[in-house]
Amino acid sequence: MQTPREILADLWMLAGGEASALDTVTLTGEEPQLPSSFRVAAAAQASIAATGLAAAEIWKLRSGEVQDVAVDMVHAVAECRSERYLRVDGKPPPPAWDPTAGIYRTRDHRFVRLHTNFPHHRAAVCKVLACEAERDDIQATLMQWNGEAFETAAYAGGAVVALMRSRDEWSATPHARALSTLPPLSIEKIGEAPPRPWPAGKRPLTGVRVLDLSRVIAGPVAGRTLAVHGADVLLISGPELPAIPWLTIDTGRGKLTTFIELKREQGRGTLRDLLAQADIFSQGYRPRAIASLGFSPEDAAKISPGIVYVSLSAYGHAGPWSERRGFDSLVQTTTGFNHAEGQAAGIDGPKELPAQMLDHATGYLMALGAMMAKARQSHEGGSWHVRVSLAQTGRWLWNLGRVAGGLKTGELKGEAVRPFFEEMPSGFGTLRAVSHSAVLSKTPAFWTRPAMPLGSHAPQWPARG
Repeated sequence: MQTPREILADLWMLAGGEASALDTVTLTGEEPQLPSSFRVAAAAQASIAATGLAAAEIWKLRSGEVQDVAVDMVHAVAECRSERYLRVDGKPPPPAWDPTAGIYRTRDHRFVRLHTNFPHHRAAVCKVLACEAERDDIQATLMQWNGEAFETAAYAGGAVVALMRSRDEWSATPHARALSTLPPLSIEKIGEAPPRPWPAGKRPLTGVRVLDLSRVIAGPVAGRTLAVHGADVLLISGPELPAIPWLTIDTGRGKLTTFIELKREQGRGTLRDLLAQADIFSQGYRPRAIASLGFSPEDAAKISPGIVYVSLSAYGHAGPWSERRGFDSLVQTTTGFNHAEGQAAGIDGPKELPAQMLDHATGYLMALGAMMAKARQSHEGGSWHVRVSLAQTGRWLWNLGRVAGGLKTGELKGEAVRPFFEEMPSGFGTLRAVSHSAVLSKTPAFWTRPAMPLGSHAPQWPARG
């Protein structure tokens, strides 16, 4: 199997980095760190190190200075479970899941996973099943359905669910075959534009303006990562959009946050004005949904020539499932991870990875792609499109190999992760949270803005400089 350094090298070269830059990186720690048959610790360390290296390379472009990058594996693993360790005024997180979320059996002895944390997704499941929003009633009704038939009907009805598949079953699907040749990260030029000079600043991304139109974990982690290196990240939400408060707090560190109603022309006009002055547009909408609002990659390149446009999806941009909604837990279920972990644990049924690894790693790949595309724009010009998906990240993680006996590894103990906590004020109270694990020798990573309730700021950019 590849070492974490070799995994990092592959990611770095895929993103267009120069091999010589890898000499500045130090990786410490040994696998495994969490109970899993998959290489979650190596994936955490390599994906975060790639973002740190990208920030260091941008600083080299801006200042001429070379710096070292160091990532400790335990710290990286803790950061990829940051939502677990967050405390607000000393209080732990509330239950992560709605009571109706999780695993159910179907008539044909299959397992399905329901994601019902958002009320409209829960309502969609109950409408398809014609049942009450209670776990026992949902289970009883599902015993009248075959698993794949329910999955198909649920998606058609606007619900978000997944049939548990083995890896072989997943690989045989038309969608998996469509994704099989796609890399975990792609960066392509989509328009002509002159190079944009870097604004003055003392950090890698000082003065770089990022619009963050994403929710839950992967996209918000990308924005949080850009913010830790100095970017002005403006999170766009709406008062009617459902959110998971604990995740909003954890991934909101370093960001400004405003409400814009994109269903109205006035709101779309406000976003166009912001986009015209932005450097990076990071979004997690389904392709047709964002295009219908007038903000497809091609639209954005016309509004803001030289933009770096980052697209996140659940199942990738190719294949019949390209428009399907999805979350980390569901992609784990349908692509074989839950089945494989269950088999490794010797249980009859699914077992989750010990971290939302597809989400977190995808977030870091988004940030890596955004920074490397921005660096290319600064000397080549052009508008650029970065694409990632949870399913493609899952394929990358799977291909890193398995850990024999990995499930015998103990859970990380408090004393192991405590050195990586930091306290900071916020609009919610005093936060204790995991600091960023990529340590840069000349431009330390830190968040200058506190996490704030959604919609706390005006829809405008702060002044540069």
